[in-house]
Amino acid sequence: VKAQAYFDKHGPKTIVLARFVPIVRTFAPITAGVAKMKYRVFLTYNLVGALLWGVGVTFAGWALGKKFPSLVNRIDLLAPLIVLVSLIPVLIEFLKHRREKSSAHETSSSS
Repeated sequence: VKAQAYFDKHGPKTIVLARFVPIVRTFAPITAGVAKMKYRVFLTYNLVGALLWGVGVTFAGWALGKKFPSLVNRIDLLAPLIVLVSLIPVLIEFLKHRREKSSAHETSSSS
């Protein structure tokens, strides 16, 4: 029920953005299915996300390589940094939900 409410409100945005977050990209389609997201909506936004991911990341790599050729020699440091940065949205959501859960628990305890 929670997943369905979430996907009714944020489904398209989640499917597009999930392409850019490693762990979320694996589970978002499954959760969308469980939440009964309309297949046509899922397919449309999944294709938009795939296009943005494929073209955006490819272009970003090309542009960064052209502008900063010395990055090629530092890719060993850059790759972990990219992974860490991509996990920031997941961490923010986790903390936000934890805070909401904690405040809901405190509210129900005080009643």
